[in-house]
Amino acid sequence: MLQISGWLSHFRWRSSSSSKLSPEIGKSLQSLRVLNLRYPSIAVVSMSSWTINSGTNLCKDDAVSLKHALVHMPNLEVLDISDNPLEDDGILSLMPYFVEMSERHSQFADLKVEDCGLSCNVVSQLLAVLSTLKRPLDALAIGGNDLGSKVGAPLGKFLGTGIRTLDIEDIGLGPSGFLELQKEIREDSKLVYINMSKNRGGIETAKFLTTLIPWAPELVAVNAGYNFMPFESLLSICSALKGAKGKLRHVDLTGNNWRDQSADASMLAEFQIDGKPIFVLPSLPAPHAPYDDDP
Repeated sequence: MLQISGWLSHFRWRSSSSSKLSPEIGKSLQSLRVLNLRYPSIAVVSMSSWTINSGTNLCKDDAVSLKHALVHMPNLEVLDISDNPLEDDGILSLMPYFVEMSERHSQFADLKVEDCGLSCNVVSQLLAVLSTLKRPLDALAIGGNDLGSKVGAPLGKFLGTGIRTLDIEDIGLGPSGFLELQKEIREDSKLVYINMSKNRGGIETAKFLTTLIPWAPELVAVNAGYNFMPFESLLSICSALKGAKGKLRHVDLTGNNWRDQSADASMLAEFQIDGKPIFVLPSLPAPHAPYDDDP
């Protein structure tokens, strides 16, 4: 079983010395496609995929060593460093790696940095660098970081890069964040899936979604749950679906407080794929039951 302790520092030490990696290790790293450092993980090592049991959380000081290790992985496509307390300093230490990826034709396509204690300022910098990749990023997950509403505008611009899968669950967008997101998005989005749940966006969540639907013809699935959307949101989303000619087949609206309303079955009947409803709707809470936006 590989342990992160010592393994990453091994690369940092070698980067500052004349020592070289053994041919066997060097060949393995060059063929690596997927690196999962999500905490906690179970160790898995194969020809193209490593999942490493970190033993302890990957902290911001480890990020410098990780940057040196990534230099030896020129064919890396997927990097998952979620659930580690990297914080802003850790991501800033990795930024030169992402800059290097943007300067060459790399295969890097999927980045997950969920629950890493990041701020809006540093994530905005990261989005700017990722926007310059010669091959657009396919998937990005930044959920669980308390970014606030100001990240809405950078995210809206990032949607124009060709990103296909975006996870922004629980980043604190709020109504103003969704408003800025809506202002920045453009037609011909390549999005296939977006998770924007738990952002407490209210009616602005629905306004963003009704703008996105006709502008993202490849969109297949949306998770917009737990956003405090009023019942009228469903009406506007249905209207957008009627006018769009897309492929949307799953819209999760669970966790929104529609306690005194029920959807008109005839209104929703037309929104089905292969006999299955597109919408996953909130269940009505029991009378006088407290409302909680957590699932």
